[in-house]
Amino acid sequence: MPKTALYNMEGAAIGEVELSDDIFAAEINEAAMHLVVRSYLAAQRQGTQSALTRGEVRGGGRKIYRQKGTGNARHHGNRAPQFKHGGVVFAPKPRDYVINVPKKVRRLAFKSALTSKLNAEELIVVDALALKEAKTKLMAETLKKLNATRKALVVLPEKDETVIRAAANLAEAKTTLVNTLNVYDILNAGKVILTKAAKEAIEEVFA
Repeated sequence: MPKTALYNMEGAAIGEVELSDDIFAAEINEAAMHLVVRSYLAAQRQGTQSALTRGEVRGGGRKIYRQKGTGNARHHGNRAPQFKHGGVVFAPKPRDYVINVPKKVRRLAFKSALTSKLNAEELIVVDALALKEAKTKLMAETLKKLNATRKALVVLPEKDETVIRAAANLAEAKTTLVNTLNVYDILNAGKVILTKAAKEAIEEVFA
């Protein structure tokens, strides 16, 4: 069973904490992580882009000049793609970009992401995160003490408005809950900060 240091908010190691083999010592599957990240990014797309084809552009119903004898190329209307104000070739139309991923693959990718963060020493477990006030300065000081000043992902077991509001104005920090934690956020983070309660919640759900 893997172990990692347990820190307090001052950045001091106060002991060790055991981690679940099933989640934090899983076999890393890069293909699964790649597929889940693609699925996540595709789901962010609105899919509302649209352009007009030559058949949808208004006008152009009359043949612009006779078929033969002019020395020019043969054309029907002036709404073909090569003309100004013409239609678009293979015009984009509203569509759904969703990529469906099986539940087993999603779970595999989630475990792979957490394991890769632990192996890269980019996983920090703290006993608790409790701020006196929802002040950005307090949150920034805490992250600095934990050596997580760049792209820190703070995972909370439940909603804590004080911590969420304190981190909201930090460009290099993001907060999320255990039930909304995803593979993209884990891999995109420089350091993943788990409270002890959040770690236990993850193990309870995914182990």
